[in-house]
Amino acid sequence: MASLSCISSISAASSQSSRTLFAPIYGNHHFFDFSRHRSCRGFAVKCSYTDPGIKENFNVGTIDVVADVKAERIVVLGGSGFVGSTICKAAVSKGIEVISLSRSGKPSYSGSWVDQVTWLTGDVFYANWDEVLAGATTVVSTIGGFGSEEQMQRINGEANVVAVNAAKEYGIPKFILISVHDYNLPSFLLSSGYFVGKRKAESEVLSKYPMAGVVLRPGFIYGKRKVDGFEIPLDLIGEPLEKVLNAVENFTKPLNSLPASDLLLAPPVSVDDVAFAVINAVADDDMFGVFTIEQIKEAAAAVKV
Repeated sequence: MASLSCISSISAASSQSSRTLFAPIYGNHHFFDFSRHRSCRGFAVKCSYTDPGIKENFNVGTIDVVADVKAERIVVLGGSGFVGSTICKAAVSKGIEVISLSRSGKPSYSGSWVDQVTWLTGDVFYANWDEVLAGATTVVSTIGGFGSEEQMQRINGEANVVAVNAAKEYGIPKFILISVHDYNLPSFLLSSGYFVGKRKAESEVLSKYPMAGVVLRPGFIYGKRKVDGFEIPLDLIGEPLEKVLNAVENFTKPLNSLPASDLLLAPPVSVDDVAFAVINAVADDDMFGVFTIEQIKEAAAAVKV
């Protein structure tokens, strides 16, 4: 009686660590297994057909089938800034290809990660999107700033709207926006150009990317900020303040409903937490929606080494 025997082998490799990622969606939480995410590189199958009386031979050829694995390539708008550069650094540390577009181009400071980023100089209003977005899987915008009412609406709002529409037109699967916490401010204060611009940008992201848009709303972001060759240690203020506010959170919760209370009670956020929350969003196709300060920290904790 003839027999058919098969031996299969599967080889799996992952460029990321095999930890479980936390990926909240609109406040609903689920767990994301990084070890199974885009990890299948290929498999081999060995088969032999044997007639009666014939010795089986397992030294047969191997058929390798290589899976179509998508390599992450992100574009960081404003990548040479305080938040943007930290995102670039975190992405490089996770093996993600990074392109930065900013008006200042490559930063003046050095670092091993700096040379692994493609630095483009330009303005989103006049960008050559064919060059910027080619092969990208995610666009991350850190664009924002202060100035006159008109300037803030243009920088925080219109610039991001242009970027979202360009990404959508070029078929980029995901868009991540760094926005801002509203601090529980009364409506008349939220009508300033800064917040109006930010919310306009948020609306564009969530309407163009309803199932793949991510909006992070951090409060005060601290870390070591480099300005004109000088390093401003914002962490000397932000880090201890964050610890204090977290420690007294249970006592201050009743005050959260008071207008503008979060100006004093919203805990600061480490720039590293913002960056790694972005990395979580890049890696997890099921992560989308608006993320609060606490959710940003939870998302970051899932991918930090």
